[in-house]
Amino acid sequence: MQKRIFLLTGSPCVGKTTALLRVIDKLKAEGYSVGGMVSREVRQGGIRVGFEILDLTGNRRGWLAHISQNSGPQVGKYRVNLNDLEDVGVQAIMTAIKRCNIIVVDEIGPMELFSEKFRIAVKDAIESGKPLIGVVHWKAKDDLIKSIKGRNDVEILSLTFQNRDAVPNIVLEKLENFLNKHSSVKA
Repeated sequence: MQKRIFLLTGSPCVGKTTALLRVIDKLKAEGYSVGGMVSREVRQGGIRVGFEILDLTGNRRGWLAHISQNSGPQVGKYRVNLNDLEDVGVQAIMTAIKRCNIIVVDEIGPMELFSEKFRIAVKDAIESGKPLIGVVHWKAKDDLIKSIKGRNDVEILSLTFQNRDAVPNIVLEKLENFLNKHSSVKA
């Protein structure tokens, strides 16, 4: 079966989101509509203080987690902001399912999986039939991640410091191959 879902994984700080953003930029330059959510770390004075969520189509942003957040589930020194995750991240995924050629989910990991709405949005994105590119946490043990990884239309690409510059082109080639064979119309 041809792969339709491409998930990047790898150790922390190896460049998964950077690789994902390179793929997104190239797809947009080729005229594809790409939507969904991207998470990226926020640093102050060289110290990571949290993670920001970006909506790729609506230019909305919010906090996924922050060291100064007073409430929410705790992961390490961070507390997860379920409101922003659902208002920005989940809505971005749902919009991408309805309106975009390609869906992005960064990241399917411990922080995001505290939200049942996020889990449902990811399942809907997986079942949409559209190509999906994303990041999956390298160590997370969760039934949703296990079920996604077990699908025969999923390819997991492990990023390393040695291959991280090549992986975006590999993913792009595989995605374009899928899109060409399935005659998706560029939006």
